Amino acid sequence: MLGKLGIRTARDLLYHGPHRYEDATTVSAIAKLKPGMDATAIGEVVSKGVIPTRRGLRLFQAVIRDSSGLIECSWPGQPFLDRVIRKGDTILVSGPVRFFHGRQLQPREFTVLARAGEPAEIEGTVFPVYPATASLSHRQIRALLRENLDRLLAAVDEEEPMVPEAVRQRFGLPEWRQALEWLHRPPSLADAETARRRLAFEELFVLQVLYAKVRHERRDLREGIAFERLNTLVRPFAASLPFELTAAQKKVLSEIGEDMGRPRPMNRLLQGDVGSGKTVVALFAALRAIENGFQAALMAPTELLAEQHRNTVGSLFAELPVEVQSLRGGLRSVERREALARIGGGEAQLIIGTHALIQESVEFARLGFIVIDEQHRFGVRQRLHLIRSAGVEPDVMVMSATPIPRSLALTFYGDLDVSVIDELPPGRRPVKTVLRRASARSKVFEFVREEVAEGRQAYIVYPVIDESEALDVRSATEAYEQLSSEILPELEVALVHGRMSGDEKDAVMRRFVAGDVDVLVSTTVIEVGIDVPNATVMVIENAERFGLSQLHQLRGRVGRGAEQSYSIVLYGGRQAPDRLQIFSNTNDGFQIAREDLRLRGYGDLFGARQHGLPEFRFAQLDKDEDLLFGAREAANAVIAEDAGLARREHRALGQALRTRYREQLQLYEVG
Repeated sequence: MLGKLGIRTARDLLYHGPHRYEDATTVSAIAKLKPGMDATAIGEVVSKGVIPTRRGLRLFQAVIRDSSGLIECSWPGQPFLDRVIRKGDTILVSGPVRFFHGRQLQPREFTVLARAGEPAEIEGTVFPVYPATASLSHRQIRALLRENLDRLLAAVDEEEPMVPEAVRQRFGLPEWRQALEWLHRPPSLADAETARRRLAFEELFVLQVLYAKVRHERRDLREGIAFERLNTLVRPFAASLPFELTAAQKKVLSEIGEDMGRPRPMNRLLQGDVGSGKTVVALFAALRAIENGFQAALMAPTELLAEQHRNTVGSLFAELPVEVQSLRGGLRSVERREALARIGGGEAQLIIGTHALIQESVEFARLGFIVIDEQHRFGVRQRLHLIRSAGVEPDVMVMSATPIPRSLALTFYGDLDVSVIDELPPGRRPVKTVLRRASARSKVFEFVREEVAEGRQAYIVYPVIDESEALDVRSATEAYEQLSSEILPELEVALVHGRMSGDEKDAVMRRFVAGDVDVLVSTTVIEVGIDVPNATVMVIENAERFGLSQLHQLRGRVGRGAEQSYSIVLYGGRQAPDRLQIFSNTNDGFQIAREDLRLRGYGDLFGARQHGLPEFRFAQLDKDEDLLFGAREAANAVIAEDAGLARREHRALGQALRTRYREQLQLYEVG
């Protein structure tokens, strides 16, 4: 049963922290509860039952009693609690007190402290509530820890802490044993939070030591390429651009230029919002490598995006003597052999492709610079495979158009330096975002018809593919049938979704890019990398089912041309959720990402984690940024002094790396 919670050792049990605390130190006597109060009370359940209401709802009610009196507790719409709360249980309830045929408390939270017949001596304590399973309740876990905590804590003294004593004292952190005791038996809620932050620092510190070790191994111990400033290609390219670079682009180019000039490998993450000009920056860097006699490669996650990069490069490099080669999965065998020969022979100077670039049959003549677009679509293994195929230690730049708060960037891309383009080109018209209730759908589709009549195109995005009785949302397939046959029959409407094969999706998208499709009905497969300047309308159905960052990525598919573009957000219910209000009020992707992190947590925001790192048990990136930055600084100092973690005070830290991050250490080939 414990194994289902990831608890397989005594240490795991000690680190199984509560997911919340009930503060019994602020419990009010039931007799003193008055309507209008927000209160916490503890009492024994003396009666209970499910009550039907006039509106057809069923509510659960329980009467609880302490030494001072009785009060009725009511849970509207939760009849299932009749199976959870039993007569004779001691429960803690927190919520507003109201008057309804007498005093009534409507709990926001409740906890079963003890079952009938069990001792319940909990007055004046902070009560931990543990993550549990259907077969193992939080009460059983609490009892297990209460009975064994002193013995477990005694064993802690025999182990070396992972946070060295000097680091602990510098950041004013409690001792390891103290933190673990307060985690499970806190004198107050403030002490519980102090314990959580101490253990959160430990998690972040160990991770940042891993990254510091990786950076030391790859940058300080391996010889890279020092690219000279020759300007035989870079200067003509700059002179040929039909626009002025932004200050942010110039700043980032300066950072990249300094890196490329050093005889050590560059490993840099380039972040920028949709339309900020990351590709142009990447091309400047690629040209610096090419004018030094090396090849450059640009890897994109889809064939369509790779082809769009190829077209962009073709127009921007029109006057430059640079040989550009495409390499993608869809090439015919003869074309592929010719492409591989040009890459292996060195005639191809800039190679643009997809996953096809990391196949074993691809041999580069002298690959010195790599750009990986939409890095979150690739795993670390794929990135490193391409690096190792170069033969030398190339400079690497990964790009992401998904804005990531700095705390997330340091967590997920800690092995990389980070550059941010935080400015959009002048004259770019911001997308107008409006919120509309679902009942306004017919007016929205009429607006789509008007835009198409002006020669423009539109997206309509849905959260699911097929109609589902379990979800009260319009499906993409259902909507496509209705739009194409009834609502917009005079327009060319097409459908694209994730269950289609790659070739099928590609064919539909190519028709849309070419202007042969007026309205593209889609799921979120179009959220990244599609560049159709003629598309001016993005309609997002059931927007309450999307995260903020996902909404922002969808909005980024329009506003890429000269015409004013619109993002129309349709939602169910009477009032738009708070996050939709946030979305409509700002076009700043980084601000949206920060809000998304605060609202949903980093796991949901980032999606499937590419690094394979374990989830944090204690760290909360939306409120622990100070701990993260401190942990990174301390980790860099430790590796600078003792890269092999051989000193006595670092032995436990080294063991933790080998235990927790063995796969990552092998992946990066760190000794």
